[in-house]
Amino acid sequence: MRLPLYQVDAFASRVFTGNPAAVCPLDAWLDDGTLQGIALENNLSETAFLVAVGDGWELRWFTPATEVKLCGHATLASAWVVFERLGRAGSEVSFDTRWSGVLRVEKRGDRLAMDLPSRPPRVGVAPQGLAASLGVDPREVYDSEEDLLVVLRDETAVRGLTPDLSALEALEARGVIVTAPGDACDFVSRYFAPRFGVPEDPVTGSAHCVLTPYWAERLGKPELAARQVSTRGGELGCEDRGERVTVAGRVVPYLEGTIEV
Repeated sequence: MRLPLYQVDAFASRVFTGNPAAVCPLDAWLDDGTLQGIALENNLSETAFLVAVGDGWELRWFTPATEVKLCGHATLASAWVVFERLGRAGSEVSFDTRWSGVLRVEKRGDRLAMDLPSRPPRVGVAPQGLAASLGVDPREVYDSEEDLLVVLRDETAVRGLTPDLSALEALEARGVIVTAPGDACDFVSRYFAPRFGVPEDPVTGSAHCVLTPYWAERLGKPELAARQVSTRGGELGCEDRGERVTVAGRVVPYLEGTIEV
C-alpha cells in the first residue's frame, strides 16, 4: 500500500529551522500498530495522520514511541498540507481530535494561527530529582495537566541547560517545559519529553497552551512574542483568550513523496 507523505518545518522562518513534522493523509484509518510503525520509521518528534470527514478532518498524532493527546506543530503542519497540497479552499480548516476537541486553524497573512485549549499552570512542588536532572535550581515550578513548568531567571540560563535526559525520563511527568523572560521577545522556552521518545522537541506548540496564560498574566498583556531556543529554534505568536489560546507560526516545506507499508 502506497501512501502520500509530506515533511514540513513548522514555526520556521526557513528550511532546517523550526520543528519538522510528517503529515500522512489517509483515505481511512489504518490499525494503530501500522500508524505507530510509520511514526517510528519517520523518527521525527511527531507524525500526523489525517482522514477527511465532511468539511473537516480527523487528526491524530504519534511520536516514535506513542500516540499523544495534543501536538501543536504537527497541527500547524497538517493545516499547511490541507491548504497547500490537498486543495482546501477558504481560509480556515477544522480538525476533530480524540482528546483535545475540535481545533481550528486559519490563514493570517504568511502565518497560520491555531485555536488551542488554554492550560494555565498551577503552583506545584518540585519533584525529587528535578533540579539535579536539569543541573540548575528552578526559581518557580508549576504543574500543568501533564507537564512540569520550570521558570528560570533569564534567557541565558534556558539556553545553557544540558539536562540529564535519563534522570528527566524517570520523573512522573510527560515532559518538562523550561522558560524565562526573553532578551528580544516576551519569553523563551525549551521542552524535554524523553519518556515519550522526544529527548528535546525543537518547537512545541502544545507547551504554549501552558506558557501563554502564564506569561500573559505575569507580563500583563494578552499578545506575546515567543521563541523556543532549541538548536533549530522557532518563532511563535501567542494570544491569551481566556479558555483558549492562539498560537501562530510559519511553515516551510521540505519533502514530499510516498511511502510503502
